[in-house]
Amino acid sequence: MAAIQQSIRDNLVYASGYVKGRSFTVPTSFSELYGVTFGKITSLLSLPLPFLSFLALPFFGTSTTTINLVFFYLTWSALVLSHDQLTVELYGTLAVRLLCFVLPACGFLGFDCLVPSLSKSIKNRGASQSPLPLGRKKLLEVVGFSLLNVCLALVLQAALEFFFTDILHTRSILKVTSAVPWPLTMLKDVAMGLAIRGVLIYLIHRFLLHTYDSPLRTWHLQWQHSVRLPFSLIAAYDHPVNYLISQWLPMYLPAYIFRFHVLTWHLFVALCSLEELFVYSGYSVLPSSIILGGMARRTDEHFAVVHKGKTTGNFGRFGILDLVCGTTCSNEDDAVDDMQAEAEKHNVQERAGNAMDGLVSGIKGRRPNTRGQRKKS
Repeated sequence: MAAIQQSIRDNLVYASGYVKGRSFTVPTSFSELYGVTFGKITSLLSLPLPFLSFLALPFFGTSTTTINLVFFYLTWSALVLSHDQLTVELYGTLAVRLLCFVLPACGFLGFDCLVPSLSKSIKNRGASQSPLPLGRKKLLEVVGFSLLNVCLALVLQAALEFFFTDILHTRSILKVTSAVPWPLTMLKDVAMGLAIRGVLIYLIHRFLLHTYDSPLRTWHLQWQHSVRLPFSLIAAYDHPVNYLISQWLPMYLPAYIFRFHVLTWHLFVALCSLEELFVYSGYSVLPSSIILGGMARRTDEHFAVVHKGKTTGNFGRFGILDLVCGTTCSNEDDAVDDMQAEAEKHNVQERAGNAMDGLVSGIKGRRPNTRGQRKKS
């Protein structure tokens, strides 16, 4: 009992001293408040410098890869040493989500609403996929809850980091160090993360959101599937609990399991954000018109089937698990068809054959010249 009282007394003394120490940093005048605020804003503006320098330097003709990497490493080291780990992790994640999902998705929605005649011409299902029939109130609701869910995911990520580091006094979930991971290590971690994320999305989407009767299934049908056909912001429009379980958890869990470096995490978040942006967009004109286009078409078909009340399918993103488990929607191409179409589009076999024929003809064309030179000599 005495030990418990002593422990409580020590904690109170520590807390009192900590509060008194922090009180000296609180600004007591307008000039001090201005200085503290300006300093915080300046420090936050320096966060994107490593990423911007890494992207901007290759455009200068005198730059080399080595100089770029050295400059990036020095800038990254300075950033990590001048900011706490949580700031680097959270503001980097926020910047990636804004640049790779939120802002482009809002831009796509604005394009669909302002130029509907042009928008429907590049939609998979034409005018039926326009968001305009939803009305202003519904569109504002979609935008508001989509942004809310993105912010909730960021808050939950910060809470978990705080819980592990400040309460449990263990290492952080993500690795934030001045050492930059090797590109091969980053690619390996991202590949494993995408594989695990794909499996989790399929299982959660199929069984928790569509198969078993539960509040999650009810919320999913009332929220996300209240929209007949998707557009990009629909990827984040769902009941907050559903969004965290079906979208955020499959993305964050691989990072926790493998303890991603924060740069790997930012790359992983960027890829996942771009996938959500394009797959839910409904556009037929995409960076990869076959692979991403097939994923987008399967997502559109999933929404259409649910709206019609038919047997639901197309629970995964890439379509591989749907093909293996037999949950592909009828009259819809699967992942194998998409890969074959992609290969045919780029004429893989034809190009390989032409390259081989050119190599053989080049070798044959050189032989007579060589023999002629030998005879002359």
